Amino acid sequence: MSPYKVDRANLKQLTDLPNVGKATANDLRLLGFNKPAQLADACPFEMYERLCRITGCRHDPCVIDVFMSITDFINGNPPRPWWDFTECRKNALRVAVTVPTTN
Repeated sequence: MSPYKVDRANLKQLTDLPNVGKATANDLRLLGFNKPAQLADACPFEMYERLCRITGCRHDPCVIDVFMSITDFINGNPPRPWWDFTECRKNALRVAVTVPTTN
């Protein structure tokens, strides 16, 4: 659904969430989410990795942006277009790649 048409008081189906259409709703169901409220504690990056594992293919990274928009909204923030999250996703992935791990 367009983020500009979302009604927080009427979140019954996954497609009632911002930036979620049939395809994304199907992806969310593959991940085990059937109702919007179930997304409250979900990590968009983990959701993306699980989706790639489940489907056996690497999805466009913009899917992370959509997942970020959904989880941000479900955790109380205003609905925003998925592309508002692109820079944040890129920065988070850049940091994740450059942070050394300890063994």
